[in-house]
Amino acid sequence: MNIRSIIPSLLLVAIIGMTWNSCEVVENILTDEDKARGLKEALRVSTDTAVAHGSKTDGYFGNELIKILMPPEGQVIVDAIGLIPGGQGLVDEVVLKLNRAAEEAAVEATPIFIDAITGLTFTDAVGILNGNETAATDYLNVNTSDGIHTAFKPKIETALTSVGAQQAWDELAGLYNQIPLITPVNTDLAEYT
Repeated sequence: MNIRSIIPSLLLVAIIGMTWNSCEVVENILTDEDKARGLKEALRVSTDTAVAHGSKTDGYFGNELIKILMPPEGQVIVDAIGLIPGGQGLVDEVVLKLNRAAEEAAVEATPIFIDAITGLTFTDAVGILNGNETAATDYLNVNTSDGIHTAFKPKIETALTSVGAQQAWDELAGLYNQIPLITPVNTDLAEYT
C-alpha cells in the first residue's frame, strides 16, 4: 500500500477528530444564557424566513404543507357544489382567495412572532432546548395564536366577501344545516381559516 493513498484518509480522520473536539469545547464554553440568546436569534431568523416565504404569491396556495383548503366538515357541501355547472370553479376561487388573504396577512405576523421571541424567558429557552422536537413550535403557538387570529381574520373576511364566497358558503351551509340529524357545518370561513 502506497503512503500517498493513506495520507488523505489520515487527514480526514484528523480533521473530524479536531472538529468533534472543537464542538465539545464550544459546548463547555457556552453558558446557558449564551444558548438562550442563540435560540432567540435562531427563532427570529427562522420567523423572518417563514414570513418572507409565506407572504409571497403562492406562499400559502403553492405550498401543500400550509395551503388552506375548505373546511373538512363541509366536504359534503363542497362535493355538492362541484356537481353544479361552474360550482367547482367557485370552490377553487374560494380556496385561492383564502390563501391569497393569508399571503397578504403573513407580513403582519412578523411583529407578533418577534414579540413572542423577545418575551422568551430563560426558563422557556431551557424548556425548548431540552424539549421535544416541536417544543419551539408549541411555544410560538401558545404565545402567538391570539395575535395571529386578530391580524389575519379581517383580511380574510374582506377577501371572502369581495368574491361573494362567504355569502355563497353561508347560503349553502345554511341550507345544509337545516337538514335534520346532521352535524351542523360552521358557516364562518374566515374563522375556520
